[in-house]
Amino acid sequence: MTTYDVVVVGLGGAGSATAFHLAQGGSRVLGLEQFGPVHAHGSSHGRTRIYRTAYLEGAEYVPLVRRAQELWFSLQETSGEPILRKTGGLMIGRPDSRTVGGARRTAQTCALEHEMLSAADVARRFPQFALRDDEVALWDPNAGALFPENCIRVHAAGAVDAGAELHYGEAVQSWTAGRESVTVHTRSGEYRARSLVVTAGAWTASAVPELSLPLEVERQFMLWFPATDRSVTGPERMPVFLWERGPEEHTYGVPDFGDGVKVGTWRGKVAARPEEADREFHESDAAPIRAFVATALRGVGARESTHTSCLYTNAPDHHFLLGRHPSHANVVVVSACSGHGFKFTSVIGEVVARLARGEDPGYDLAGFDPARFGAGRRAP
Repeated sequence: MTTYDVVVVGLGGAGSATAFHLAQGGSRVLGLEQFGPVHAHGSSHGRTRIYRTAYLEGAEYVPLVRRAQELWFSLQETSGEPILRKTGGLMIGRPDSRTVGGARRTAQTCALEHEMLSAADVARRFPQFALRDDEVALWDPNAGALFPENCIRVHAAGAVDAGAELHYGEAVQSWTAGRESVTVHTRSGEYRARSLVVTAGAWTASAVPELSLPLEVERQFMLWFPATDRSVTGPERMPVFLWERGPEEHTYGVPDFGDGVKVGTWRGKVAARPEEADREFHESDAAPIRAFVATALRGVGARESTHTSCLYTNAPDHHFLLGRHPSHANVVVVSACSGHGFKFTSVIGEVVARLARGEDPGYDLAGFDPARFGAGRRAP
């Protein structure tokens, strides 16, 4: 039986970053991934992902997102690959909307650089956006777009260069944990390590069934609309955006990096397990996005040129799962990023590497405790 310091289950955004930081720190690492490298079955793909700092989900995320930015730019510098492109970002909606109000509270609480813009201000500075008269925007100058496939590829390559073994097409069947070690079982054999990290995305609930995690898998579609006026849709002129037009109307977008303006919605169809998620593309999936584009964006065509799907893994409170297993101190559980996690994966990798080595994570993770939903709750 081969022995390692840490086994990482799942090599998407968080798993590849974790393997990278562990291996770079001298740990002997095995990474196991049921699919191939940089696959499109989970939530770590889609050509671009939004990075933002005025974090509407809460000020507790800001220290993590700041460190994530440092790590992304470091990865970009050392690899020479496009990783993060600053474009600035607009959080758009009514002044009392969660998108605008939440971002504004966080920006004020954390003294983040930002600016409030009226609909008229946006029309002058960003003519590609058609706000309603009762809508405003928060300008986040440090927002931008990540290139997720590059992020995963570079993290994985860096892990291998530092000595990690990454096995693709090898699904974990089960694992057992004792006080001193963890044993992981696959069809190819057994592996023993001092620690186990579960970064299984939509497959997290089945990877740690004893926790009875109340997670939902949500299928999302992303559409790319061809530019009709790239002078206003390219990343030099168009920022990333989040736009709330009502309780059920949450739309986001990324400028045209050569394949059209990417537009998607935050909330889609849910399933209990990833195998049950409907991956078929229906006209009903595209209709509300097309309607939004027709009324809210200028310089893009009315019909998408291509589309793809991804899976979000949602916790009931839409906050992360990030911490040690309540019953096994040498098992770390990471998931349920609830549609807003990829930007953090660089720092998640750093934090989880510390946890897997038995070190202090360096951040207050109490709000992300995997035991917070009841089953397996830690004793006080």
